Amino acid sequence: MLHEKSCGAIVYRKFHGNTEILLIKHVNSGHWSFPKGHVEFGETEVETALREVKEETGIDIIIDPTFREIVSFSPKKGTQKTVVYFIGKARHTDYTPQEEEIAEIRWVEIGRACSVLSYENDKSIVNKAKTVIA
Repeated sequence: MLHEKSCGAIVYRKFHGNTEILLIKHVNSGHWSFPKGHVEFGETEVETALREVKEETGIDIIIDPTFREIVSFSPKKGTQKTVVYFIGKARHTDYTPQEEEIAEIRWVEIGRACSVLSYENDKSIVNKAKTVIA
């Protein structure tokens, strides 16, 4: 069995009294999720999350390392993938999608995020994140 590990973040901002989170739509699959990517050799989980959010969205974030949620799934036969998510506060709100991977980026009010997200695992993480950032 092949094991893969990625890290990412639920990126949020406060906007006109609301809490919004950043959602990305992937080019290949068309699903909505959070920015994330593979851990590179020598990186910590936090370093990976910071780098991947920046690469995919152009946004710098401040990570809250006290929120660490793990999702495991099998993206294809013979492969087990683990994704570690943190919460990250956006330092700025202007984004630039990484064209090769990201079809669209949206700021979504946290209470509406579950209606946009594609996967139950991601919806569960948003519900946990709400208790910390909403």
